[in-house]
Formats: sequence, structure tokens, C-alpha cells
Amino acid sequence: MNIFCRIGCRAFQTVFKLAIPLLPYRDPQILDQVSQIPAALSQQGCGRVLLVTDGFLHVSGALDSLKKALDQAGIGYTVYDETVPNPTVWNVEAARERYIRQECQAIVGFGGGSAIDCAKAVGARIARPRREISQMRGILKVTRSIPYLIAVPTTAGTGSETTLATVITDDKNYHKFPINDFCLIPKAAVLDPENTRSLPPHLTATTGMDALTHAIEAYIGRSTTASTRRDALEAARLIQENLENAYRDGNDMTARKNMLTAAHLAGRAFSKSYVGYCHAVAHSLGGRYHTPHGLANAVLLPYVLERYGSSIYGKAKDIAVAMGLAEKDASGEEATQALIGRIRALNSHMGIGTKLPGIRPQDIPGLAALAAREANPLYPVPRLMDQKALEQFYYDVMEE
Repeated sequence: MNIFCRIGCRAFQTVFKLAIPLLPYRDPQILDQVSQIPAALSQQGCGRVLLVTDGFLHVSGALDSLKKALDQAGIGYTVYDETVPNPTVWNVEAARERYIRQECQAIVGFGGGSAIDCAKAVGARIARPRREISQMRGILKVTRSIPYLIAVPTTAGTGSETTLATVITDDKNYHKFPINDFCLIPKAAVLDPENTRSLPPHLTATTGMDALTHAIEAYIGRSTTASTRRDALEAARLIQENLENAYRDGNDMTARKNMLTAAHLAGRAFSKSYVGYCHAVAHSLGGRYHTPHGLANAVLLPYVLERYGSSIYGKAKDIAVAMGLAEKDASGEEATQALIGRIRALNSHMGIGTKLPGIRPQDIPGLAALAAREANPLYPVPRLMDQKALEQFYYDVMEE
């Protein structure tokens, strides 16, 4: 990256870091069970709600307790259950049409990050009916209150229930784009580990590694605060102590609860401090090949950390110490290698490989361009990289 681009990126990031104390960040109200949702809706005067989920959760009966609670409270509902992994513009528009046609007044996103992201984007389109969802790409392009939104995560990974971001896939051009605005932070979130009990082991693993990626990228970036550093380190500690237990025994509800807490803390951290190149590359892969986001992050993370080199030694050591991987008197390089080694070991123990299928060499320049466009200048990464440098990550994880 040339010197002028570097100066521009760092100047942009410095302005945002200085503005953090002045920006309207907030935390959602935390609910312990879905049975508390009707009361929250009633307090807002909402008599009909759109439930945004996916087909598997709907057919499996995961929403039954919520439906029953809404029926008992006399609150009407309609279900949109066509959300796909890496939710698309089409999903958003179809769900929006249902919201309007059924005269809903609130939205509940029930599922993993995809369902919650779709619900957020529906809210953005309701708030901005004359603006296409792609026109809200970037930062502060919504700037209007969205309908009352409750997030019910069924995975412990994305932290979407507390973030100001949603990521949508353009199903015509095959790329993902983020939308970031304070109005997208849900008003309430249900953190009930029972909602994650049926999560298959592989999804427990990849969504958990997604949460670890959030914590690490938020901490090693250059726009941290005392609170985001504290949240990120606690999230990393909880993931180290609980992820493998949740993976091995889906009925270990202590591990499940701790993983939900970790994902929430990591989401809160990166919502203020942002992420880095791991996410930018993962988003491009998800848009082009529908690569699951948590899987992409899990595979990419050790490669990205290695490439950052000495620029992360100090902060990576803090994370390694918090996770019990290094002593306080260890060198930064030793601690960083211990952290990278632990990430690779977690992946291996949970059946996550070192490569991602489907990447075509001819696509890599275009994918890297999308990743660079997303990350620069927004993400306050420890070491800046341009499109050409980012191309190497795709080759790193491409199957031979």
C-alpha cells in the first residue's frame, strides 16, 4: 500500500477512534427466556410481529414456545422462514413485503446471525422505504429509527444481537456488503442457552470460532477502548474454557451459557472497535461461494495473525495470557505463536480443516478487491494491506 493510502486510512481511523465516546452506542435489554418477549412487545404497544427465521428452525419446532407465548398474550404474528445462510437482498425484500402486507409493528429475528442480520435489514428498509438496501452499504446510511427489534440468537457466535452491523449478500453480483448504523442495534436480546441446545457440533464449533475471531480482531485493532479490551479478553477466556465442552456435549448447558455470554461480549467489543482483514476476506468468500462465515473465519484466522507479524505481539500476548496459553513473562513472539497454535489446535480438535473448498484462482483478484474495499479505510487493522497483499490469503486457504 502506498504512503498516501496509508496516511488516508490511518487518518480516517483516528477520527473514528476519537469519536467513539461521543457516538450513541447502547446495549440491548437482556431477556432470559422467549416467554418474556410478549411483555416486551406489549410495553411498546406492538400488537402484531414479524418473526424472521429459517426453514429448518421453523419446521423443527424451535419457534413453538414463542408462538404459544404470543398466542396467550393475544399478539398476532406472521413468520418469514426463507432466510438462507448469508441472507440475500431477495430475502430482505420478501420479508419486508410480508411485514407491510400483514401490518406488523415489530420484528423478532430468531436464529443464527443470518436470521438476525436479515431482520435488521428488513428494519432498515422499513425505515427507508425509498432507499434500496444496497444504497445503505457502509456507515450511517440508515439514520432513522427502525421498528422495535428483538434478537433471539440460536448460535453462540455472531453477537449480532448486540451489534450495529448487518451483512447482506447481493444475489445478483455475488458479493457481501455490510451496513453499519446505531439504529440497527436490537432493542432487546434473548440470551437463553436452551435455544442453542440443538445446535449440531460442527455449527457449535464454527460459530464459536467466529466469536473468537470477533474478540481477537477487536482487541488487536487500533481503535480499542478500556471497555472493548475488557470485553474481548473476557470473551476469549470464556471461549477457551467452554467451546470444546459445548462441542463435545451439546447438553452441557453451563458451557452453552458461557459461550452465549462470550459471543455477546465479543459482539459488543467489535461493534465499537471493528474487525479486520479476516472478516473482510471471509465476507467476500461468503458472497461468492456461500462459504459459511464462521467456517471461513476459523480457517483464515491463523493465517491472518501470522501475516500481521510483530505488529500484534503486544496485544496477542494479552490475549494468550487471558486464555491461559502464556505466562506474563513470556515474550510477545512466544505468546503470539502460542495463541496461533491454540487456534489451529481448536480447529483440528473440532474437525475444522485448514483449507476452504471451491476457491477458483481466476476469482481471487476480484475477491481481494472486494475485501480491500470493505476493510480500507474502515477497519483499524494493526498492519495495513492492499488488494495485492490480500490476494495471498485466498491462496493460503485454497484447496490444491
